[in-house]
Amino acid sequence: MSTTKVITGKVRFSYAHVFEPQSIEEGGDKKYSVNLIISKDDKATLDKINKAIEAAKQQGKSTKFSGKIPPNLKVPLRDGDIDRPDDEVYENSYFINASSKSKPGIVDANRDELMTRDEFYSGCFGRASINFYPFNVSGNRGIAAGLNNLQKLEDGEPLSGGSSAADDFADDADDLL
Repeated sequence: MSTTKVITGKVRFSYAHVFEPQSIEEGGDKKYSVNLIISKDDKATLDKINKAIEAAKQQGKSTKFSGKIPPNLKVPLRDGDIDRPDDEVYENSYFINASSKSKPGIVDANRDELMTRDEFYSGCFGRASINFYPFNVSGNRGIAAGLNNLQKLEDGEPLSGGSSAADDFADDADDLL
């Protein structure tokens, strides 16, 4: 296993665009992506991620950063309490946006393939296989997170912001009968 590859512990998935690639900006490259929300209590996963980011920095030193690590290097691990203070989902958590031009493999706890958005969605919990790599594009230098594969371990409250049909019509059902 590469020193820049990480298999996370249990994380929560958000902004899951894993069945069809999306473009962040109009006309931009379409990518599969997911936001991994990692509890600050998951020291083992955070340690693996920090070591992998450091390994990617060292790779970039010779391949992307002209022999030295820039002081203003962008890193993918962000603090939810600082960057998303008004969103309780990110409270006491770090998060990483991981993406890929290739569709990730998606399996359940038994490693059986998941095929639909009903099975894998923003809000469910699982593990992710990600890799870190250096980039230097148009003066922007940093470490990015690549998305490899995903494993759903358990359901969670959907983070889509919408409601289910069952919830929408629950109060009125008896009045119509």
